[in-house]
Amino acid sequence: MASTNNINNNNEEKMDMDIRYKFTTVKTDVEANGTAQYDPFKERLKLEHPTTDGETLTHLLKASLGTGILAMPVAFSYAGLAGGIIATVLTAFICTHCAYVLVKCGHTLYRRTHRSAMSFSEIAEVAFANGPAWGRSLGMPTSYCIRYGLFVTYFGTCAVYTVIIANNFQQVIEHYYGEPLNLRVMIALLLVPLILLSWVPNLKYLAPVSMVANLFMGVGLGITFYYLVTDMPPVSDRPLFLPVMQWPAFFAIVIFAMEAIGVVMPLENQMKTPQNFIGLCGVLNQGMSGVTLIYILLGFLGYVKYGDKAMGSITLNLPTHEIPAQAVKILIALAVYCTFGLQFYVCLDIGWVAIKDRFTKRPRLVEYVMRTILVTAAVLLAVAVPTIGPFIGLIGAFCFSILGLLIPIVIEMVTYWDEGFGPGNWIVWKNVVVAAFGMIALVFGSKSSIQDILDLYA
Repeated sequence: MASTNNINNNNEEKMDMDIRYKFTTVKTDVEANGTAQYDPFKERLKLEHPTTDGETLTHLLKASLGTGILAMPVAFSYAGLAGGIIATVLTAFICTHCAYVLVKCGHTLYRRTHRSAMSFSEIAEVAFANGPAWGRSLGMPTSYCIRYGLFVTYFGTCAVYTVIIANNFQQVIEHYYGEPLNLRVMIALLLVPLILLSWVPNLKYLAPVSMVANLFMGVGLGITFYYLVTDMPPVSDRPLFLPVMQWPAFFAIVIFAMEAIGVVMPLENQMKTPQNFIGLCGVLNQGMSGVTLIYILLGFLGYVKYGDKAMGSITLNLPTHEIPAQAVKILIALAVYCTFGLQFYVCLDIGWVAIKDRFTKRPRLVEYVMRTILVTAAVLLAVAVPTIGPFIGLIGAFCFSILGLLIPIVIEMVTYWDEGFGPGNWIVWKNVVVAAFGMIALVFGSKSSIQDILDLYA
């Protein structure tokens, strides 16, 4: 009997040890959600009008090749020829990396939450909601900040676009008309064409417009390059490097010219094959590589040609009385007009998500009324304040630094909080560097815009 009790006691102790020291393996995202397999990308096949990789690349090129590229020669004047090349590559790498991080986190969260698409603000909200306990209350406030920050920035940018379009046409018309024209009237005349452009229903149908915009911008830049290489002084006349203390001003210009974080998730959400957006040879890397090369060429040649006399837009250095220079102004105005639809899509998407649940009857009519009202408001803002550029520059400096550089790395930290940050916590150290870069862009970009405002009203 005693031996039997001993055996039972030994068995109980063994069971206790089995229970006490039993280790469970970490569940994968798929296992944790209780399904054998979930592929969020298969759901994209249900999209009514999905975009191809080529169409997405076209949109991405147009989003990054805005009017900011025309300021590249001025940017090079803060860094020098060799310094400008190095700094442009560095800026492009960081901006592209932050966009990559955002999309990568989105794909991870798709699988965790069984969703096939999310906006920038939704990714932040879901990341915090499924992240560490200390951050779960931050999801909704962060989502609202991203949403309204993007809306204000892109709405203001589109108002500035109307001023740029009107200004370019005004210069050419005045040259032939011989009398000054009212800029406000020129802006108001753009109302109907811009409304019609905003009525393009989705990115699938907007792709040809972006292609035309790229064509106009390409031809305009081609003519500009012709002027730059004609009678160009020796490269040795310009310094290779300028003091590093001037470089932050360079970064401030280039980041806000190149940054397109607001259109990244809308483009990814509409792709038929979203897995092709990222990766070594993905759409993102292809587009940003081409954009970086063009930025370097224009900045390098423009600085060699004009040096410190390069103006805020290189087209202002071109001889106004010559027909090719006038063609550049018209082509760039048309390119900016075509770009308006893509940039304003960010505002339309945010606005429609905010009101669609309140208008379940005749939603299509309500959506087009909303599009018309928003475009009209942007044009009226431009008519009321044609000198709005520096103010939007200040908003852009503030918002793009935070939204384009700082928020994506915060989302990455929260998303992978429980999984770790790699050997030696290299992701943490990498994000410290990106955060420092973002703070430099924030401070010096804001300082530059404030100075522009003071110069305007001094």
